[in-house]
Amino acid sequence: MRPFTFAAAASVREALARTRSGTAYLAGGTTLVDLMKLGVMTPDQVVDINRLPLRGIRADRHGLRIGALERMSDVAADPGVQAYPMVAGALSGASPQLRNMATIGGNLLQRTRCGYFRDTATPCNKREPGTGCPAVEGENRGHAILGTSDSCVATHASDLAVALVALDAALSLRGPAGTRTVRLADFYRLPGATPHLETDLRPGELIEAVHVPPLVLARHSTYLKLRDRRSYGFALASAAVGVHLVGEKIHDVRIAVGGVGTVPWRLPAVEDELRHRPMRREVFEAAARRAAEGVRPLARNRFKVTLMQRAIVRALMDLAGGDD
Repeated sequence: MRPFTFAAAASVREALARTRSGTAYLAGGTTLVDLMKLGVMTPDQVVDINRLPLRGIRADRHGLRIGALERMSDVAADPGVQAYPMVAGALSGASPQLRNMATIGGNLLQRTRCGYFRDTATPCNKREPGTGCPAVEGENRGHAILGTSDSCVATHASDLAVALVALDAALSLRGPAGTRTVRLADFYRLPGATPHLETDLRPGELIEAVHVPPLVLARHSTYLKLRDRRSYGFALASAAVGVHLVGEKIHDVRIAVGGVGTVPWRLPAVEDELRHRPMRREVFEAAARRAAEGVRPLARNRFKVTLMQRAIVRALMDLAGGDD
């Protein structure tokens, strides 16, 4: 591990004042420390922000607000969050040890699990721009089929981000220039030719909180994660689905998928196919076929196209109370 200086900030103002080029903020450390040990991230200064007042969970008629330094396990157990099944479900995928340490802000900023990114002996455009993307022709079973480019095919790792994008959540960001609000769907950047630029987070900015609007469908929602193993497994495909029924028909619906995109991937075309239709399997299957629009499967991950579609159908069937 490369030498670095360490400081603990007692306030947001102090944390921002300590920011300079080469600074990394430390919260739970479940991503940062791992990547520093591997030599993937090499900050000159690490600023511990765990004493900052970026906490609190509030669920009311205005929606859901979660402080960025809340731990995943505490958020998942909160009664107000459990009224948002999609969010609570997306927080249950990691091991208990990780959930007890990892913060909400850190989860949303976690880096990809692409093996080439984490191996400093191999090229990687995300780690070292311009060096290439070996995953395009190499080992790519777990890589993305949506939102890819010739420069990067790495999947986004966060389950929580998928659920929050489906619910049109926004982030409150604090930086040297003040506070701003950004929709989470706009926060993440497609790789294009600059995969090293992953988010809209500006130098020195902190995530203060997550805001989820009070959507009726959030109460009737689910998060389905398909993976190779139940413990400590990242999604091969996941589906965050929420439905608002009026009578026997779908009045509104939100769907986003994970494990298949370079960013959390919302599916408006699938949503459009479902609105004003009955909750029936044949309707779900017809709509799920539209999830394949724009896919770019690689040699070893073509199965993800079908897996993604089946995840969407299964999640909708769970909400319909049907037998899949």
